[in-house]
Amino acid sequence: SKQFMQSVPKLVTLGVIAERIGVPFHRVRHILATRKHIKPAARAGMMRLYHDEAVAQVRYEITLIDARRTERKGEDHAP
Repeated sequence: SKQFMQSVPKLVTLGVIAERIGVPFHRVRHILATRKHIKPAARAGMMRLYHDEAVAQVRYEITLIDARRTERKGEDHAP
């Protein structure tokens, strides 16, 4: 039924997370491997599936890394 489908959470794969955020697959894989607080909601065989909340957490972590990189580059070029 339509109501049942609306209540089922939509889970996404690592590849879908990368696509949504607009970053390469390996960056998402690195975040998920090193940030133990971002856990899969379920597994389908070997595949890990994540909630939308995890997508937001991965986006946050990548934004943080990119901000630090930009900061460091700015320091390197300081007079």
